[in-house]
Amino acid sequence: MLPSERYFGNLELVHAFYGAMPTGVTVSETGRIFVCFPKWGDDVAFTVAEIVGGKLQPYPNLQSNVVNPANLKMTFISVQSVVADGRGTLWILDTAAPNFSEPVIGGAKLVAVDLNTNTIRRVYTFTEDVVLATTYLNDVRFDYRVGTAGYAYITDSSSKGPGAIIVVDLSNGNAFRRLNGATSTSPDPYFLPKVEGRILMNRNKDGSTSPFRLASDSLAISPDGKKLFYAPLTSRHLFSISTEALRDRNIPDKELSSQVQYWGEKGASDGMITDAKGNVYAGDYENNSIRKIDPNGRMETIAHDQRILWPDTFSIGPDQYLYVIVNQLHRQPRFHYGKDLRQKPYSLLRMKIGEFPARPFS
Repeated sequence: MLPSERYFGNLELVHAFYGAMPTGVTVSETGRIFVCFPKWGDDVAFTVAEIVGGKLQPYPNLQSNVVNPANLKMTFISVQSVVADGRGTLWILDTAAPNFSEPVIGGAKLVAVDLNTNTIRRVYTFTEDVVLATTYLNDVRFDYRVGTAGYAYITDSSSKGPGAIIVVDLSNGNAFRRLNGATSTSPDPYFLPKVEGRILMNRNKDGSTSPFRLASDSLAISPDGKKLFYAPLTSRHLFSISTEALRDRNIPDKELSSQVQYWGEKGASDGMITDAKGNVYAGDYENNSIRKIDPNGRMETIAHDQRILWPDTFSIGPDQYLYVIVNQLHRQPRFHYGKDLRQKPYSLLRMKIGEFPARPFS
C-alpha cells in the first residue's frame, strides 16, 4: 500500500441532514442545539430549527418560518445565522435575501427569541443605508457590557457590493456601517480558492464563468468584548479591530482602517468562534481542516479530516465541545455549470476541545 495523507482530530457525528443544506449552528447554555437553512435553492420547509430527540423541529414554531408578506417583521425569510448568547436568548439573523437576491425591503432583521418561553421578544430591522441592495447579512456577535443594552456586530459578506461590519446599538436599534468597502472587509483580489484540489469559481449553466468573490464573513469576538476578529470569505487573511473604535462614530470610516490589526494567514475560513480563554477557532475549507489561533497569534491545526467538506459555522457548547456544520457548500450547482455535486447527508460534527465558550457578559 502506498503512503497516503494523514488525517487527525477526533470528530463525532452529532446529526446527519438528509434534507435542505444547513449553514448555522449554535448550542445554548443548557445544551439545546439550533440550526438554520438559508434558501439557496433547496426545498426549505423551515429556515430555523431545533434538533430535538434526533429530529428537526421548526423553531420557535412553523408559523414563524412561513413568510408572511403582510408581517415580514415577525416571519423569517432566509436565515443565515443563529447565535445563543449563553443567558437565555437565541439570536436569529435573517438575510431576507433568498438565492442571494436583493434583500426584501423591510425583511432583513435581527431577532431575539426568549429560550424560556420560545417566543420572539424583540426584532431589529434596518434602514436602506445600512442594509444595501447588495447586502448579504452573514454572521453576528454580541457584547452586553457596553451601552445600556449592549451592541451587536454583523458582517456584510456581499458578492456584488461593499463588505462591511454593521454595528447595532441594542438599546434603540440604531445601526451603521463601518469599514465599508475597506481592504480588510473586501475579497482578496489575488486569492484563488482551491477546494478538493480544484479551483473554486462561479460556473454558470450557460457555460460562463467568473471569479468567486465574497466579502467579510468570518466573525469572532474576544472574551472581554474589546476586540472583533473578522475575515472575508475569499481570503486567507485574519484581521481584528477594537470594538470601541467601531462604535465611535467620531472616527471617520476612512480613518478606521488605520486601527485594523493584521494577524497573518489563517487559511480560508467560513465560520469562526472564540473560547473563554481567547482562542479563535476557524475553518480552513481549502484543506479540510480546523485551526486554533491563540491570543499571541500562534496557529495550530487541530483537525484535518476528509469528512470536513467545507466547515461552515462553529459553536462551543457547555460540554466543552466545538460543534461545526459541514455542508459541502463548494459542491453547489452554481460552481459546477448547474450540476449539484453535493452528497447527502450534510453533517453536524463535534470535537472535544476542553474549553468553554466566550460569553458576551461578565
